[in-house]
Amino acid sequence: MEGDEPIIVVSGIPRSGTSLVMQMLEAGGVPSLADAERPPDAGNPRGYYELAAVKRLPADAGWLAEARGHAVKVIHALVDHLPEGPRYRILWIERDLGEVVRSQSALLAQLGAPPTRGLSDARLAEILSQQLAQAAAKLDSRPDMDRLTVSHATLIADPSSAAARIDAFLGAGLDVDAMARVVDPSLYRVRAKSP
Repeated sequence: MEGDEPIIVVSGIPRSGTSLVMQMLEAGGVPSLADAERPPDAGNPRGYYELAAVKRLPADAGWLAEARGHAVKVIHALVDHLPEGPRYRILWIERDLGEVVRSQSALLAQLGAPPTRGLSDARLAEILSQQLAQAAAKLDSRPDMDRLTVSHATLIADPSSAAARIDAFLGAGLDVDAMARVVDPSLYRVRAKSP
């Protein structure tokens, strides 16, 4: 029954691979709840898969009425504002924080925007790590949420395995081969520095 379908939430920090996972889900047969307000660009040539209404989540969650049986992207800082009531399946995307920080800087440079913070990369990564740990702990304390951690590195290195794990977590029935084919390693441009 449609009213019993969970809301699939793809979450993580920006530049962690959330758009890639949204693409994989769509290829696998899960419709996306997104709009075209933020068009594709050099940072995400296949699109961001965002829904502008998500930014208003702390004050207005009315858009969730359309979300059952869909995948929606919700940034880590807002995911705990999802209201009780629906069941949620959270795909929690994790990526090397050094890569995340450098990827965000590269994106801002490509878009001609100034850096947003005067913090060192190491300090910014430390802050993000604390935010992620706090957000994950809150999600894990909620009985209406089930969370699967998905490693960005595994998505790139072994997309078939990652797609199979996601499919199993969501109850099976997705087109796992189509999900894996979405992954394009050439789009993995900012990598961890070698020791």
